[in-house]
Amino acid sequence: MLRPRLAILVSVCLLSAATCLWATTRKAGLWELTTTMTWQQSPLPSGIIPPGGEPHTTLVCLTQQQLAQYGSVLPQVAGCQISNVAVKANSVTADMVCSGKMTGKGTLESSWSDDSHATGTVHFLGSIQVGTDSKTIEWTNHSSSVFKSADCGAVKPTPPAQ
Repeated sequence: MLRPRLAILVSVCLLSAATCLWATTRKAGLWELTTTMTWQQSPLPSGIIPPGGEPHTTLVCLTQQQLAQYGSVLPQVAGCQISNVAVKANSVTADMVCSGKMTGKGTLESSWSDDSHATGTVHFLGSIQVGTDSKTIEWTNHSSSVFKSADCGAVKPTPPAQ
């Protein structure tokens, strides 16, 4: 039961890392996103290594509408809300507040030096429900993204953030 929840949590982290795709000066289209997750505090018992640590690469479609409204693809995490989005010329910051099985707060930061590359960080501190217990968690996701094409092909855009 703990492993499926951790798989969901890792997926959440990868979606959160999509925040490295922010900026109104950025190109809409297909981006290659590489993330590396590290755990500062895992919900797993001692001796069990949580998923993460290895780079994970995925493709993300960033639309012009997302750029115009948010400057990015915002993470889609069940039970989490994005707030305090502050887009600047070459960076963006935001908060992610989660409630439900996973509760806590994350900070999202991203920066770019041109319209085809970005780096980002998501740091989350909170707790996750494991059976009847609540376990403290803390993780950081570092990401980098590279523009690939104006055509997203089969990759569908992420729905608008909540």
